[in-house]
Amino acid sequence: MRTNSPESPNLRATLLLCCLAQFMVILDVSVVNVALPSIRSSLHFSEQDLQWVVNAYTVTFAGFLLLGGRAADLLGRRRVFVAGLTLFALASLAGGLADSKVLLIAARAVQGLGGAIVAPASLSILTTTFEEGPARNRAVGIWGAMGGAGGAAGVLLGGVLTDLLSWRWILFINVPIGLLAAILAQRYIVGSRAERSERSFDLAGAVTATLGLSVLVLGIVRTDVTGWGSVPTLALMAAGLVLLSAFVAIEGRFAQAPLMPLRIYASRTLRVSNLVVFLLGAATFAMWFFLSLYLQQVLGYSPLRAGLAFLPMTLSIVVASTLASRGVTRVGPKPLLVAGMGMLALGLFLFTFLSPHGSFLGDVLVPSLLSAVGMGLAFVPVVIAATSGVAPHEAGLASGLMNTFRLFGGALGLAALAAIATAHTNSDLRHAVGMHAALTSGFVVAFGIAAAFAATGALVAAVGLPPVSIRASRRRAIAAEGA
Repeated sequence: MRTNSPESPNLRATLLLCCLAQFMVILDVSVVNVALPSIRSSLHFSEQDLQWVVNAYTVTFAGFLLLGGRAADLLGRRRVFVAGLTLFALASLAGGLADSKVLLIAARAVQGLGGAIVAPASLSILTTTFEEGPARNRAVGIWGAMGGAGGAAGVLLGGVLTDLLSWRWILFINVPIGLLAAILAQRYIVGSRAERSERSFDLAGAVTATLGLSVLVLGIVRTDVTGWGSVPTLALMAAGLVLLSAFVAIEGRFAQAPLMPLRIYASRTLRVSNLVVFLLGAATFAMWFFLSLYLQQVLGYSPLRAGLAFLPMTLSIVVASTLASRGVTRVGPKPLLVAGMGMLALGLFLFTFLSPHGSFLGDVLVPSLLSAVGMGLAFVPVVIAATSGVAPHEAGLASGLMNTFRLFGGALGLAALAAIATAHTNSDLRHAVGMHAALTSGFVVAFGIAAAFAATGALVAAVGLPPVSIRASRRRAIAAEGA
């Protein structure tokens, strides 16, 4: 049953549980960044192997999102949501107890699978529980705030837990939260799924999509070790593209009940919003990564101090997302999305003035606040645009697509910018530039390109989002408020 009122106790509980789950799985994308040095010394990782603590999560998360979204539609959104939370919590426990590199990497991969199930299921639950209009906009806005804040909060929480307790607690903390959320979801979230006639499963599409996305992301995240032109990188990327091409062919010609009906891309709003969220992911994942490195490697911050430096950013994202969820019912998603991406671009551009002898107040605070407000203003309307007008039985699919584009953009953007930043740093070191100056030079170039990603997203939203969808959004909002 769906309602326009978010004030029902069950609806409040549903919203709280979905937002908590989204916050948790997005937080785990970045929570290990600050803890990597401690993990390396504890489990004797090499520099080359250490990347897999991050990449194992990203690869399975991105690779299984489409399948997770469709599974929520077909098998039942609450059932899949609970299963994903339970899997995520148990994998977190295994990771926290890991006494070897292999066990930790395997646990992170299973965490990513759990995240790929939870993320689209949580948004699908919201979009099928709240009617399109102000109620859904507020719900999705809060969900977007938690997802947007999760990335920044991951660095904050990772630093605090690593410094005060142990790196293992960045994983242990998920266990009680995930299991409690799974138990409460059984009580408060209403079960729903696609109609029986729409519940056929496209096995060939599921296999080719999951393998294609996983292999392609795997090729991208390995570039910082093997390089972009190496045989392993090119082979993985080629295999991923072949599998995804086969997936498109299967969906368009052979599947009777396709995993991703290509007709969903008939919506111009969906196409444009997914492109914008791809660019948003590319810009923001890079920002969290390089800012964390600048604080620790250049300014010499401890993990705790570096984590606390992200507190203003985290709070600003939450505040801006809350304002955006209210504003989108008045002006529609397009103006807020354009303004948010533009402000994010400005904040990232200001990071290009970082100095090897800088300070938090003089160099980091203002760009952080601008970037955070931009993220908060952008993420809410882009999620609403990516899921509006979608049939209820395809809500999980639309959510999976949006999250796939965001993570794929983040993986591709971070891999590309890491390679570029490393090349600039190494070039400066060969010319006898000091280590701090060389590192800052690489980070500055990366921030500049990330700013270009965000500016391109603002332009794409301004030009590509059809005005008719904005007017329709306003009419629906006004009609719902007057009902």
